[in-house]
Amino acid sequence: MIYLSILFLFLVVHALMDFPLQGDTVATNKNKHANTGLQKYVPWYYWLLAHSLSHGGAIFCAVVFLFPKYIIVGTILGIAETIAHYIIDYFKCEGSYDIHTDQLLHFYCKILWAIALFGVDSGIIKLIV
Repeated sequence: MIYLSILFLFLVVHALMDFPLQGDTVATNKNKHANTGLQKYVPWYYWLLAHSLSHGGAIFCAVVFLFPKYIIVGTILGIAETIAHYIIDYFKCEGSYDIHTDQLLHFYCKILWAIALFGVDSGIIKLIV
């Protein structure tokens, strides 16, 4: 049952990071096609990376908050989230899909992270560290 709670926490963290905490400035400037005055000083990929890192950091914090002994697992999942979020948002900004598909892909990632955490915690997945 704890894994349902973890998935819920991952989704809550995602909702916070992707909507109220992202802000209009990041939402606009992470898109390379926005062509804003601010992008002359801070390139779009900095904005997208910063946004993606905030998601990865939030996943890391969620894992370590619930499982303090899993700092390595939290780091791996945080990095995976950062990379996945960057790729998903990049292609959304390219117009490859709409916000509904974007959010569904993020949701699938959270399911995958929860399954991975379950696998490590139950001993199905062994980490050599």
